[in-house]
Amino acid sequence: TAADNFTVRNVYIIGPDKKIKLIITYPMTTGRNFDEILRVIDSIQLTAAHKVATPANWKNGDDVVILASVTDPKVIKEKFPKGHTEIKPYLRTTPQPNK
Repeated sequence: TAADNFTVRNVYIIGPDKKIKLIITYPMTTGRNFDEILRVIDSIQLTAAHKVATPANWKNGDDVVILASVTDPKVIKEKFPKGHTEIKPYLRTTPQPNK
């Protein structure tokens, strides 16, 4: 019957490289979290343009993580002129580059 059919809502976020970066599926009884969707879009745009990653619960303007693949101190100084904090050799944070 029609009452047994349930609708789901999918949110697809496509990155600048034209690949799907995120799929969120919501049941029809749950509203979508637009703040989270906007946060993901901000993160995808930022990480596509800079060699950084965004940590859990990151918000636009918060510090970001320098990718572990960036190891040359000269490159780090050049790409992140605001400086960085080294928590571990593989975990370095820096102010958001585009702010």
